[in-house]
Amino acid sequence: MDTEDKELEILENIYHSSSSVRQRDLAEVVGLSLGMTNAILKRLVKKGLLTVKKVNNRNIRYAVSPSGVEAITRKSYRYFKRTIKNVVFYKESIESLVREGKESGYDGIFLKGRSDLDFIVEHSCFCNGLDYVRDPDCYNGRVFTIYAESYTPDDESRRQGTSFLQELFVTP
Repeated sequence: MDTEDKELEILENIYHSSSSVRQRDLAEVVGLSLGMTNAILKRLVKKGLLTVKKVNNRNIRYAVSPSGVEAITRKSYRYFKRTIKNVVFYKESIESLVREGKESGYDGIFLKGRSDLDFIVEHSCFCNGLDYVRDPDCYNGRVFTIYAESYTPDDESRRQGTSFLQELFVTP
């Protein structure tokens, strides 16, 4: 995650907080050091995205300015567009894997392991007239196995009739 993403995360946390937020809490939530969080907060204040109010000698209260709310909206929209673009890419790549299985004469697709993309695999099977196999040991047809993105491939698992979702995430 880059600095701009961390800025957005800090802005959103302050914006959605019902009470004042301590730097230490923000650092923990966004996974940064206290020093880095402090530097980002100062940068956000300098950009006019945050306002600072000194409550007492030890406490500061941050509030997201109207410009900060606009920044959250713009950055969230860009993040959303990037996410949708990635979903479309993964959907098309998974559909290609499923078609490859169908063209190779397989009757069903088995997704081995937990995957955040299982719904895409299942939908692609449905659209291509293949069975989405939940238990290959109880299935009578030929099964094409797709290993979930969390599965680490080894030489033994690299056989005909298999593919790896994690390979979709690596751009050549």
